[in-house]
Amino acid sequence: MRAVLIDIDGVLTVSWQPLPGAVEALREIRSAGLGVALVTNTTSRTRASIAEALADAGFPVSARDVLTAPAVTAAYLAEHCPGARCALLNSGDIAEDLGEVTVVSGEEEDAAVDVVVVGGAGPEFGYAALNRAFGHLLRGARLVAMHRNLYWRTDEGLQLDTGAFLAGLEKAARVEAEITGKPSAAFFEAALAHVGVGAREAVMIGDDIESDVLAAQRAGVTGVLVKTGKYLPETHRAASGTPDHVLDSFAGLPALLAELQESAQQ
Repeated sequence: MRAVLIDIDGVLTVSWQPLPGAVEALREIRSAGLGVALVTNTTSRTRASIAEALADAGFPVSARDVLTAPAVTAAYLAEHCPGARCALLNSGDIAEDLGEVTVVSGEEEDAAVDVVVVGGAGPEFGYAALNRAFGHLLRGARLVAMHRNLYWRTDEGLQLDTGAFLAGLEKAARVEAEITGKPSAAFFEAALAHVGVGAREAVMIGDDIESDVLAAQRAGVTGVLVKTGKYLPETHRAASGTPDHVLDSFAGLPALLAELQESAQQ
């Protein structure tokens, strides 16, 4: 193993507060010389903002360690929809990570829109905004979503996320969203390229059994599920596959990596 891909929310932190033992575990992984990529579907903060919040909490990270769904989405749009006029439905300011993507709003959005881009859910996902997106889709716009997570965990408990709204848009407009963040294969390919290793040389650790762990395993990456964050026993039992490894928390990852390294050398 040469690199670790790490989900942030629910694995390292909840509501940006570090989970027990997480800071120390990441420091140990860094000291072992392993590559680190923090791979997140978080759409409410930019890479720089995420890195700043984590560093303030004691994690040894910088913006270059963070790979976000918005950043990957910007690259996807540049490749597959160059010059497209995009209507963005998202909670939070991610303009910095969208780069050269043309985002229209207000009166401009009444004109032709080529792509509806859906980010993370929040108060902005009201009826008017969803209905406007629905109208664009009926007029032929493509639907690109940064993820389809149904919920995430905060310090107030589980909160509804994009997937619940995305399913409605897809069914009503009779379209299928192009997913750019986890669990898409393209996201994991980007993460592996980011740390410069092959799939068999990496471990992915997350709290979402489908989007984080099993999706990584389908991409050839060793998957590790943690029982923190959004983890629920019932979703574990009902999952479409079996994680390679299961840990109580991220704090147990250094010991698991040591075991894997020892096994590989035998």
